[in-house]
Amino acid sequence: MCDYSLEMYGSRPAREGERYVTTRFPSGSMGLASPGQLGTPVCMACDTRLSITDIPAELAARHGIPETAEATFVRLDTGSYRDGLKFDNGVELSLQQLPAGISVAIAEQLAKPVDILEKSDLTPALV
Repeated sequence: MCDYSLEMYGSRPAREGERYVTTRFPSGSMGLASPGQLGTPVCMACDTRLSITDIPAELAARHGIPETAEATFVRLDTGSYRDGLKFDNGVELSLQQLPAGISVAIAEQLAKPVDILEKSDLTPALV
């Protein structure tokens, strides 16, 4: 998912094995980008597990998280910006609350969605 505030930019999906960095785009919105392509937002699927490093000590202490942590990329329910991280201690932070320069990598890629109604699984509904 890419926050609506990044829709004006050409974006691309995240790829396993790449490292990203939090980046402030010219619109003022914070997002993820590859270090070699800082002008292109990278869209992350919700519920993707991320490995995060370079969290500033002050930010980590304020929220009770380590400076190197794992978190889940989530869609926040409140606020103007919806891209966020949910840390293992339950703290949720909007990407807007993070400074530029935090390093992010996919820790666990989501499996491709399974079609719930595959033809072989169809059964008549009982009425």
